[in-house]
Amino acid sequence: MGFLQFSKPPVVTAKNALRGRDIPVLPHPRPHTVLGTAIDAPPAEGHEEAYLALGCYWGAEKIFWELGAETTAVGFMGGYTKNPTYMEVCTGLTGHTETVRVVFDPNKVSYTEILQAFFESHDPTTLNRQGNDRGTQYRSAIFATTDEQYTTALKIRDLYQKVLKDAGRDAIVTEVHEPGQPFYFAENEHQQYLDKNPGGYNCHARTGLACPVA
Repeated sequence: MGFLQFSKPPVVTAKNALRGRDIPVLPHPRPHTVLGTAIDAPPAEGHEEAYLALGCYWGAEKIFWELGAETTAVGFMGGYTKNPTYMEVCTGLTGHTETVRVVFDPNKVSYTEILQAFFESHDPTTLNRQGNDRGTQYRSAIFATTDEQYTTALKIRDLYQKVLKDAGRDAIVTEVHEPGQPFYFAENEHQQYLDKNPGGYNCHARTGLACPVA
């Protein structure tokens, strides 16, 4: 999926990142092609949103709409460039990672279940890589939207780390961020990509080990 892949990722800071723009690259998002919901609407009362980066976002998004999310979308977080394009992120010069927005009803699917799917659907021990996809845009990350989410993410990460350690696997490199990071929507062609392109590229390495939630 990657446009450019570096043997050694560039070191990106706020000073040397690509400049970006004030206008969003997706100013008028279309409804979700599977769920029919607005992909940019704020969560309804009693609902929550989660932001998760687990490699190529094409396949990652499908995992969560099939899990029971109210809506999903793909975009970028964790970098410096404002409103980056997909091609800019692929240069590694924005600092962003490909991220899925998940809006969910906790009465239907819990945040811990979302985290369980997150950890089991990629390899959180590989730095800046998932399968053959290499680059900082493929790094593993959780972007909490509440203090409770942040605490829960750390707890589940530590529980899964014990499972991996007992199995002789490497340490988890997943970043867990406190609330406050901006999310930038990717272009329309990337939204619900695997619904628009059945059988399209879907790269997700997995450890094959179950993630405990309690």
